[in-house]
Amino acid sequence: MIITEIEDRITDIIHHDNHDEFIYDFLSIYDFPKATITKLRKGTNNLAKESGAVYLKNRLYYHQVVNDGQLMQRFVELKQKVNELNAKPRYIMVTDFESVLAEDTKTGDTLDVEFERLPQKFEFFLAWNGIEKADFDKENPADIRAAERFAKLYDVVIKDNPDVSRHGLNLFLIRILFCLFAEDTDIFQKNIFTNRIKALTKEDGLDLDKFFQDLFGVLDVNKDNRPSDTPSWLDDFPYVNGDLFKEQHESLKFTTLSRKLIIDAGEKLEWDQINPDILGSMIQAVASEDSRSHLGMHYTSVPNIMKVIKPLFLDELRQSFEEAKGHPAKLERLYDRIGKIKFMDPACGSGNFLIITYKELRQLEIDILKEQNSMGHATMYVPSVTLDQFYGIEIDDFATDVTRLSLWIAEHQMNKILEHEINNAVRPTLPLQHAGAIVCDNALRTDWNEVLPHEKDDEIYLFGNPPYLGAKKQTPEQKKDLFNALNGNKTYKKLDYIAGWFQKAADYVQDSRADSGFVTTNSIIQGEQVNRLWPDILKKCYIQYAYTSFKWKNNAKGNAGVTVSIIGLSAKNIKREKLIMRGNRVRKVKHISPYLTEGKDTIVKSASKNINGNMPIASLGCLPLDGGNLILSENDYRDAIYQNQIIADVIKKYIGSSEFINGKVRYALWLNQETFVKYQNISLISTRVNLVKEFRSKGGQSAKSAVNRPYEFFTRKLRDECIKRSNSYEMMTIIVPRVSSENRLYVPMGIVGEDTVVSDSATAVYDAPLWLLGLLESRMHMTWLRAVGGRLKTDYRYSAGLVYNTFPVPDLSTRRKNEIEELVWNILDIRDEEGGTLAELYGSPLAEKNPKPMNARLLAAHQDLDRVVDRAYRDRPFKDDNERLSLLLDMYSQKIGEEDD
Repeated sequence: MIITEIEDRITDIIHHDNHDEFIYDFLSIYDFPKATITKLRKGTNNLAKESGAVYLKNRLYYHQVVNDGQLMQRFVELKQKVNELNAKPRYIMVTDFESVLAEDTKTGDTLDVEFERLPQKFEFFLAWNGIEKADFDKENPADIRAAERFAKLYDVVIKDNPDVSRHGLNLFLIRILFCLFAEDTDIFQKNIFTNRIKALTKEDGLDLDKFFQDLFGVLDVNKDNRPSDTPSWLDDFPYVNGDLFKEQHESLKFTTLSRKLIIDAGEKLEWDQINPDILGSMIQAVASEDSRSHLGMHYTSVPNIMKVIKPLFLDELRQSFEEAKGHPAKLERLYDRIGKIKFMDPACGSGNFLIITYKELRQLEIDILKEQNSMGHATMYVPSVTLDQFYGIEIDDFATDVTRLSLWIAEHQMNKILEHEINNAVRPTLPLQHAGAIVCDNALRTDWNEVLPHEKDDEIYLFGNPPYLGAKKQTPEQKKDLFNALNGNKTYKKLDYIAGWFQKAADYVQDSRADSGFVTTNSIIQGEQVNRLWPDILKKCYIQYAYTSFKWKNNAKGNAGVTVSIIGLSAKNIKREKLIMRGNRVRKVKHISPYLTEGKDTIVKSASKNINGNMPIASLGCLPLDGGNLILSENDYRDAIYQNQIIADVIKKYIGSSEFINGKVRYALWLNQETFVKYQNISLISTRVNLVKEFRSKGGQSAKSAVNRPYEFFTRKLRDECIKRSNSYEMMTIIVPRVSSENRLYVPMGIVGEDTVVSDSATAVYDAPLWLLGLLESRMHMTWLRAVGGRLKTDYRYSAGLVYNTFPVPDLSTRRKNEIEELVWNILDIRDEEGGTLAELYGSPLAEKNPKPMNARLLAAHQDLDRVVDRAYRDRPFKDDNERLSLLLDMYSQKIGEEDD
């Protein structure tokens, strides 16, 4: 739904000279079939009998009346008539085309508005479109209206001024937004900006640039210092300051359309209803062509921002306020303190975090004043919290201007609240106050201490939602950003972009009272990135609080969200309470690990050997490096067997992750030198082997090293050696998909025999006992995989070195192993009995959209296995996976310590 288009269509309707067709045109804007409206016009489905009335069953009873000053009486009469009906229409509506009166008979809401203002109230009738007004209001319609109208103006002005600098255009538009807000919120005289444009400029817009040049030129000059020849119409405009109008206006071309769009923005919008944190983000989105399609999708919800700032500083400030109640000296100290704290968002975007923080601090200021007044200690109001406490770094020039504008709007709104709640506490918005420093720069190449200098004992908080960008998606310039930020960390090329903000925060925070709290994707607390990033950070800081994984969404309808965590850092020399938060649960802990669990700063490193000693070897399956020539499809296999039955002796099943999970199979020519010599006269074999030789000869150094053995897989040595060592009749191999959906409770694993080759898209554990499969399929192992394993996008990525070799295994008795094996056989039997693929059996119960349940019997069998495996690790049950992970990390640390000894 594009709000401004609906408003403009209604505007066109109400300006028609003849209003006889008004109600039919009005209904056509909403979700009514054309056939229904045509029948109404003809009177076919109009149940009303009186002249000028339209009654559409269940939807509307409408009456147009003469302008005789009796509109309310006509409305009351229509209500009485409707009350006598068996089935009430959703709306009743009367108009004399001067005013409109309406009622929603379901909610009882009423509308009383001038006919000219009906376009701005279109949402009152949205139930016809299946949208309840209460739901629409949640979508922040005032902000969306403003952003949509701004988008239209932005496009027109840019099109008409192709040679003007983007900075000049952006600055002009920011100034326009301020003037529109100012004239609607008592900063300027009511409607003075729009009315002056209408009265003093021509409709064709040709003299509008001179108007803005004159106006902007005086808004940065104190009235006493303005030139004596200043036009009298400018006398009513106040001195603004704040550097908003300091820079000279860059001359622009205006047209009839651009002039009209500016006037529409003044007349059709309710600027006093906007939220600066939301509007700012949407305005920024307007200037980003790739972001334009969903204006409501570009702001961070207040609840999510609060997840960052509450544990970082706001909870403690609020607690201090509660403790200070009734104590004048404590209240005064807190009042002074909140006026000295400084805040910085080093990826501030359009300023969401800064704006919400400013509002919260101003509200705390007001609450302290109210408490002082209630105790009879009222004094003359002296401001505490000011904009010069707020700092930001943002790489986008326009966004920095939007942030400043949004902070000024927030300041004015809080000034009005102060004036309303505290007697004689007046804090003028003009002249505008300077924000501490909202700088346009690259945060990863900027010295944060130059933006916000700090001494050891300064109370400073860094926070925000820095950009998430995986290592493979970064540009060369962004790689240089990381190199600059990470103090020579040689692994910078493999780190997420957000790692730079954590490193610079640690550098800033160390040896001071400053703290930081950032939203982050889980990439930096999983897999190899933990070892690459955290050792240096943990030398300077510790994790003071953490929100474990959750979906980070804004309030926009249908927003998908991304899985994130929130991590707060404090300097080693500062002792604070440590908190782990999960959903609505908060736990106080002694220490938080970089995996966001309670425990030591243990970091799991990839291992070439299993830490548990004598365990079966796990590695990638067999790599053909053959250009696809040693691999056969099912049809290829059938044709080959049909033509020459003996070839079956050198063909094996070939299964990787996808085949295993989705119940498919391919085949592989499994040859060595001896069998190739034996079967080389078979056409299929000779042809394909020659193609492999050609492929490898044109490849890289690795491929060329195997060009003289084109008949066999590039890697197969480990499998062959394990078969030779195996004492069993047939070697059993555990197959573990390398990539598996995060939406499953368990990664489906299984066993294959010697007749099957595991491909390199899966991990193979050769010559493995069945009880080991039980451990790997357990919740304990899944917890380890989620925490220390890598990710491919958001899916689990299994690694022999990082997951299998590091997974701590307790000492298991023969009895325990037998018990686990029985439960594993039960799981395998249920898979066979239930039928279907593993993808179908394991479902996607954790999916946010369209979750599919795991097979009930299979789930129960897995849960039986989990209980037994849990008991193998400790006697008492685990409360949750965090406890499991904490124990596993302790065991890992102990085993690594034993190795070091």
